Formats: sequence, structure tokens, C-alpha cells
Amino acid sequence: MPIDRLEPYMPEVTKRKLTDLLGREFLSRLDALDVVSRKIFQGKMQGERRSKRRGQSVEFADHRPYVVGDDLRLIDWNTYARLEQLFLKLFFEEQDLTIHVVMDASASVAEGSPPKELAIKKLAAALSYVGLVNNNRLTISAFADGLVDQLANLRGRPQVHRIADFLLSRDAGGTTDFDRACRQLETGRIGSGVMIVLSDFLFKGGFEGGLKRLASPNYDLYVIQLLSPQEVEPSLAGDLKLVDVEDGDEAEVTISAALLKFYKRNLAAYCNELKAYCTKRGAAYVLTRSDQSVEALVLNYLRRRGLLK
Repeated sequence: MPIDRLEPYMPEVTKRKLTDLLGREFLSRLDALDVVSRKIFQGKMQGERRSKRRGQSVEFADHRPYVVGDDLRLIDWNTYARLEQLFLKLFFEEQDLTIHVVMDASASVAEGSPPKELAIKKLAAALSYVGLVNNNRLTISAFADGLVDQLANLRGRPQVHRIADFLLSRDAGGTTDFDRACRQLETGRIGSGVMIVLSDFLFKGGFEGGLKRLASPNYDLYVIQLLSPQEVEPSLAGDLKLVDVEDGDEAEVTISAALLKFYKRNLAAYCNELKAYCTKRGAAYVLTRSDQSVEALVLNYLRRRGLLK
């Protein structure tokens, strides 16, 4: 779908709530968190969140000596009365932070037990909720063969119900074109902030081209790869016909201990390659499984990695 034809997702009136995905206790614990940027950004709006760039706001930061041409209104006259030297008052400037959650909605994430799709939706719900309740600007996008749905430029707790409907009103399906989706994301991305991509990253076309487009000096990029237990530890045996759930490609194989060992070695190498690619481009990489606790991932691990505080 070309980006110029992508229409904002308009949810139907429903009774869906994020508690249907996350539960009340987990949701209440998310109220204490906020999204953190590892970089210092200059946003477009003042008075919404604090950055470390010094400017004009209500929170004092430091002094520096006056030089000719400085704004006389910023002179600290109380300091001058004591020291008979001119100093300027410096302040922390409030900045806007954009959070962009990008989730895989292709057929491959519907696989697994529990399905990868459910874990991805829970992660997207938790991160989106944290962004909204802290008055960050939020965009959430779903991709398969390019971008398939998007909610853009949301702000504030009243928008939480739209996230719930966006996540709960659709099922994963279709083929994947990650590079196409990233071209569309790159075209539509504005401002500065944090971008979080949630996917199994098992793309036939590879991940390199897409991630290269998303790596940006204006955005902190987090890559969260989510695999099913069956992908990590397959329990297959005998003569089988394997069918690709997205494009229908078939392969007849005989599963043996040696083949399973070869598969696991290749999967580990692929994940390490993805991790190395992210690290080289300044992106953070996280590997998790669909049977692992989303609550522990968000409340503990992502806080230690610096995405949340």
C-alpha cells in the first residue's frame, strides 16, 4: 500500500479496553513509568516534557557569566548585588518526545503457542499506554506487506481506548515486505523521539535494508525480536512437508537430531547477526519469547536497558 494511500485508522465504537490485554494490576503499575530517550532531543513544543537542553522554562539549571549580546532579562540581579558580577540564569527547557511503536502484523506472528501475535500486542499496548499517560506524542503502526494500519500523533490518556481498539480489532495475516514498510515509515516520520519495532524478524527479504532506513540520529531505535518456544526448541521428528504460512512455499524434509542441531545453530547465528547489525548502528536489541512474561520484560528488563524509568 503506497504511503499516500494509507489512511489513519478510525476505530469503531467498542467496549474494548487495555485491561483485556494487560490486566488491571499490570496497567496500574505502568502508571509509574515513563519512556526515556538515550539522546538529547530538541522537540517542537515547549512545556510538555523536560530535556537536558538549556533554554527558557520554569526550572532553574545553572548560572554562567554574562557576555555582550545576552538577553538582559536573564541576568540574576540578586547574584550581582552580592558579587558585583553579571551572571545569567539558565533553565531546563521543556521538550516534546515522539514515541513510535511499530508492530509486525503478518501471518508469521500468528504462529506459536502462545502465539507471538499476543505477546506483540501486549508489548505494544504497554509501551503505548506509558507514552500516552505521560503526555508524549504517540504513533502506532502495523506492517505486513508494507504498512497496513496506523494511528498517528495521539496524545494524552483519553486516547488509550483507541489503542485498545486498534490492537484488539484485527488479526495477523498476509505476507511481509519489511523494506517497503520501512520506506513508508521513513517517509512519514517527523520530529525526534523513540522508535520501537516489535517483530520476529524472520523476513525472507532480510532485515538490513529496512533497519538501515529506520536508524536515525533523531531517533533512538529499539529492536525487540520475539520468537515462539517452538521456533527456539522445535519438537519435530520424521518425514514432514513444511509450508511457509505467508507465501505457501513447501519443502519436504526428514527431521533428525543432526538437522535440528543445524537449525538451532543457524537460528542462533541469525539472531546474533541481527544483534550485531543493531549494535553497529546504535540501536538497542532485545530477544524474547512469546511464553515469557511481558510484565517482567517491561517492568524489569526494559527498565534496565534504559527504555523505561
